[in-house]
Amino acid sequence: MALDSAKKQEIVAKFGRKENDTGSSEVQIALLTARIVELTDHLKVFKKDHASRLGLLKLVGQRRRLMKYFKRKDRDAYMKLIEELSIRDNI
Repeated sequence: MALDSAKKQEIVAKFGRKENDTGSSEVQIALLTARIVELTDHLKVFKKDHASRLGLLKLVGQRRRLMKYFKRKDRDAYMKLIEELSIRDNI
């Protein structure tokens, strides 16, 4: 279920502010979004995997809290990020 390191590095390079920036809100939201997409695809196949469903709900909640914080701190960058990730602004 976890992302492989090559995909993580690609996301960090794309959304990071600097070369090895893994802690900024943009990178964290992008990494969570990638994990959410993978889990969603997994749950389409394995409908009765309730443990993964619970994990998905936790990831969505964590991403939502990060997005709320990021929207409050830097609205323009937030709007750009949700457009690049193709996620809704439901906060």
